Amino acid sequence: MNKDTFIANVLEAESTLYHVSKSILIHEQDCEDAVQEAILKAYNKLDTLKKEQYFKTWLVRILINECYSLIRKECSQVPYEEYFESAKAKDKKDYSELYMAVQNLPEHIRITIVLYYVEGYSIKEIKEILEIPAGTVKSRLAKGRNLLKIKLEDMEVNYE
Repeated sequence: MNKDTFIANVLEAESTLYHVSKSILIHEQDCEDAVQEAILKAYNKLDTLKKEQYFKTWLVRILINECYSLIRKECSQVPYEEYFESAKAKDKKDYSELYMAVQNLPEHIRITIVLYYVEGYSIKEIKEILEIPAGTVKSRLAKGRNLLKIKLEDMEVNYE
């Protein structure tokens, strides 16, 4: 893959990279850092990509690893309670109920929901990205749908 093809593929995957990073990380700045690092790592490791047709899946996997790496670094610097409370207070104002319901899902379910419903990946592709069995992807999607239904119904009751 040459430099121009790499750039074109990265630009094509831009919104996917943002959505995936936002489903794992809380702050916009962290999302931007993770995406930037993932792109840089992908470019430097381009020779390890076996088939060009899997570029986007490969890049998303690098991004997920980078997001988790950022979380590990932050956790060692800021007490969890302090980080969670400040992020929760800032972000709640800016997003819809659906967004907040998705953000409150357990992380392993949230990333699966975002990849499937927001980014349109198939179950097979999610299985490859997350390196889990297809049955696990399906069960996470089902559990995520049920949890979202409950959370959104609770929000609706609270507004009445």
